[in-house]
Amino acid sequence: MPQSKEPTPQQIQDQRLYTQMGMTDAEFEMVQDHLGRLPNYTELGLFSVMWSEHCSYKNSKPVLRRFPTEGDHVLQGPGEGAGIVDIGDGQAVVFKMESHNHPSAIEPYQGAATGVGGILRDVFSMGARPIALLNSLRFGPLSEPRVKYLFEEVVAGIAGYGNCVGVPTVGGDVYFDPCYTGNPLVNAMCVGLIDQKDIKKGLAVGVGNSVIYVGASTGRDGIHGATFASEELSDASEEKRPAVQVGDPFMEKLLLEACLELIHCDALKGIQDMGAAGLVSSSSEMASKAGNGIEMDLDKVPQRETQMTPYEMMLSESQERMLLVVEKGREAEILAICEKFGLSAAIIGKVIAEKRLCLWHKGQVAADVPVDALAEEAPVYNNPSSRPRYMDQPVPDWNPAAEDPEQALRDLLREPTVASKRWVYDQYDHMVRTNTVVAPGSDAAVLRIRGTNKALAMTSDCNSRYVYLDPKSGGAAAVAEAARNVVCSGGKPLAITDCLNYGRPENPEVFWQLEQSAEGIREACLALQTPVISGNVSLYNERQGTAIYPTPMIGLVGLVEDLEHITTQGFKKAGSAVLLLGETRAELGGSQLQYLRTGANAGRAPQLDVEFERKLQDLTLELIRSGRVLAAHDTSEGGLGVAAAEMAISGGRGVYLSLTTDLPVPVAMFSESHSRILLEVSAEAAQSVVDQAAAAGVPAAVLGTVMQNGDFSLDVNGERVWNVALDTLRELWEGAIPCALTR
Repeated sequence: MPQSKEPTPQQIQDQRLYTQMGMTDAEFEMVQDHLGRLPNYTELGLFSVMWSEHCSYKNSKPVLRRFPTEGDHVLQGPGEGAGIVDIGDGQAVVFKMESHNHPSAIEPYQGAATGVGGILRDVFSMGARPIALLNSLRFGPLSEPRVKYLFEEVVAGIAGYGNCVGVPTVGGDVYFDPCYTGNPLVNAMCVGLIDQKDIKKGLAVGVGNSVIYVGASTGRDGIHGATFASEELSDASEEKRPAVQVGDPFMEKLLLEACLELIHCDALKGIQDMGAAGLVSSSSEMASKAGNGIEMDLDKVPQRETQMTPYEMMLSESQERMLLVVEKGREAEILAICEKFGLSAAIIGKVIAEKRLCLWHKGQVAADVPVDALAEEAPVYNNPSSRPRYMDQPVPDWNPAAEDPEQALRDLLREPTVASKRWVYDQYDHMVRTNTVVAPGSDAAVLRIRGTNKALAMTSDCNSRYVYLDPKSGGAAAVAEAARNVVCSGGKPLAITDCLNYGRPENPEVFWQLEQSAEGIREACLALQTPVISGNVSLYNERQGTAIYPTPMIGLVGLVEDLEHITTQGFKKAGSAVLLLGETRAELGGSQLQYLRTGANAGRAPQLDVEFERKLQDLTLELIRSGRVLAAHDTSEGGLGVAAAEMAISGGRGVYLSLTTDLPVPVAMFSESHSRILLEVSAEAAQSVVDQAAAAGVPAAVLGTVMQNGDFSLDVNGERVWNVALDTLRELWEGAIPCALTR
């Protein structure tokens, strides 16, 4: 329905109506300073969304500036729709990760679906063809009925959109923890391929050039979505369902193919997705980056609802829309391509020399604001920070040495966070376009690059329990694990994209978590030479005053230089040797076993030495490229015991391990020490691998043998600890999530 008569500028000030849009008194005064007058209702709306945390990063900019963003292969860092890295032969890989947490919490199917749609547009607006989707999901315990509903609907939304649009969903990760019960996380990542000559940017260049709107018509869905994403969830959030957009993957597919044809027309000068904040962000950002302005006639904006106001049209986040800047006089060429794909397209404005966003509606000026004020000059806050008090809480009384090792293994394998995610990824089409070489279920997904002997390995990771206990070490660990997964798959890590999910930044303890984890990410990126080329910040992830664990998701893409180097985690051949690279220490703080037995996440998290991590990864990649590695798998949640079980289950072959250790058996098997990789190599190559590891300064030991029979057998210090049938372990591991959903 159309809105009632809008308030006057004086009413906005007198009644402090700006606070309803998330703006403070001080920010409202800043708006007046930029305009030299009071804003009207539409102008206030423009500023409120562009100055929201979701669009401006006003609370996180001081932290983000610390990240390394440049490298020898970086072609485009943060600042555009997605980052771009050179992969040789005139090609590049384009990727980015973003959040859709709040929409998914109140309307999980559409929230997740439109998160996929948005991240796809970020990639193909750069001129790249999307080749893969990944997602990182966080939920509360599956024992909660509401959590089951959210989980099932989010997965269905991701599958429904991705499968229809024809881009394979090939990887990701899923964790379950009580901290996410009231505020799930839905982070979507897209990877695309491009010829470097076809790279496009969101720039409104060329005074007099036309501004063209392409795609779905504008409705009232998603209005103030960016503001909604910049405030904490509450019971009242259910009333904001209209803020959640509705996606149409079939329209997205048409838009995708049209844009990939448009980039080859040199009449196209700039292109940007209408994502968060819709027409406001795309127009003001394109103009500001180019040092120009834009004038638009909103009467020409395609509308699917009647009597829409300028405020509604500019703030709508209706999906499947693009904004183009086209050379004046050549508009017909662009419109013809749009018509070919059955897309609506309209010339709605032009580029102007004055750096302003000027909006006309029904023959009158509806808004006139400086583009830099919207896009670049939002306030930046340096929030206070302080070490959280929870870090001094006592560790629960628990004696891990007293655990029954076999029972602990069984219990860990049926924990949903550790267990197989087949229930999730079986709903995704991960083979569409037939480039997927390694499907979901191994350390990283791998897709071949057609016409070459190369492939891309990709993954996303973050263990938030570690970050909660030690934000700096935990942040570094997220980068290290993502890189380790890519290396175990035969790839050389290239760069990362991140999605930083935290609570309210005005809380000094939350901001300290953000600062410290960002420092850990920075140190790991420098050590592993993986610059940050794109990303997203999602703050205010809390409900009723309780924040989620700090969760800096890391998406990483690596280059497999030869298809022969592709490696998976499943054991391959009976009689081959099983080796462990790295050192196991007594590190059960933040572990799956600790939580399983005590219900607590406490103590000292596993510590990471980033320089040693670099040695480990370099060695592993050298070994893989030498052809001696048959399988590789990093140890993470559940430690050595779970990693070996996963390799055996994945390969359908048993394993016999024999350890000599001073650690108690449960600690040796389920410690979650970082920087460890299990390898399968031929028996003949085992000693050469151990020798090469010693020369590289990496501890290495032969632990056992891959068996033909279907058992997982373990001896420690000469005594039999367990002998479990592989079928039993597989049933626990693969049945955990389906069983939890039917209970």
